[in-house]
Amino acid sequence: MRVSDPKRRATEAPSLETIAWKGGKLRILDQTRLPRSETYLELDDYRQVADAIRTMRIRGAPAIGVAAAYGLALAARADASSRKEDVLRALRRAAADLVATRPTAVNLSWAVERSLLAAERAADAASARDAVLNEAHRIHQEDVEANRRIGELGADLLPDGASVLTHCNTGSLATAGRGTALGIVRTAHEQGKALHVYATETRPLLQGSRLTAWELLRDGIPATLIPDGAAGHFIKQGRVDCAVVGADRIAANGDVANKIGTYTLAVLAHENGVPFYVAAPTSTVDLSLASGDEIPIEERPPEEVTDFGDVRVAPEGAQAANPAFDVTPHRYVAAIITERGIVREPFDKNLAALGGGCDV
Repeated sequence: MRVSDPKRRATEAPSLETIAWKGGKLRILDQTRLPRSETYLELDDYRQVADAIRTMRIRGAPAIGVAAAYGLALAARADASSRKEDVLRALRRAAADLVATRPTAVNLSWAVERSLLAAERAADAASARDAVLNEAHRIHQEDVEANRRIGELGADLLPDGASVLTHCNTGSLATAGRGTALGIVRTAHEQGKALHVYATETRPLLQGSRLTAWELLRDGIPATLIPDGAAGHFIKQGRVDCAVVGADRIAANGDVANKIGTYTLAVLAHENGVPFYVAAPTSTVDLSLASGDEIPIEERPPEEVTDFGDVRVAPEGAQAANPAFDVTPHRYVAAIITERGIVREPFDKNLAALGGGCDV
């Protein structure tokens, strides 16, 4: 793994590239170092990819799906066997390691299973290696296009002059393209709509303050960063016109797993008559799960709560729980915005008609 921190002229603002395949290596923007530095990592082993996903150097459901697909491509290239069966055996081992990194975001297992299937369909070992990389490229480009389409469809839901509440980070950093929920805001802004964003800090890892605020500043979109606990105050005062969030898994009935704190925002929005929208590609829809009760919730290390960086902020001996996600029941969701269309109630019928991305 090679680390680079390229310097760029202050007048340049290249499009944000969170993930890329360059020279037979996976290049990612290390999100744990933002906003203090833009540091890129070059990964040449699938184990490095797995570690980057686990430690959230790359994060966001669509982005880690793309990263995992490229991780499998690295595993395929590392195996020199001339027998297809040996290549597949190595790929299955790598797939298990990659899928185990983060259990909630279904895009991860979806991308890995899809890439494995491409290898299994290949005629021989060399073709299997090529098939895995080609499938990763397809998954990458499909996410870019899905982001574009989600932005176009979702922008129609944001009136000119709207104040939009967001949670966590759902922009280019969370995807291979423009973003999901934040991609909608970006598209509406480019259309000339005068929007204002209220971005929650998103504790405990502050993806809102570290990442979303950084992206909004880059794009010149007016925004105010607020504490998580202040969202209800702003909603009750009538200063929020709608909320738009992303998703890590959507069950067949429309229940949505997303960053911890999303459920709270959805209830607050519903209580105050504020539309609550979810934006996600169809690869996030898991039709195999009847409801959100079946979605596995990742528990992350308690140190992310008790410590702030290298500084202990809780007393020694204090117990902490750190669920990374919660589930919002579909009754609080006004619409789910996907690249294939905007889905409303009844979600069970309409999501099934739309087609879930998990069907590989």
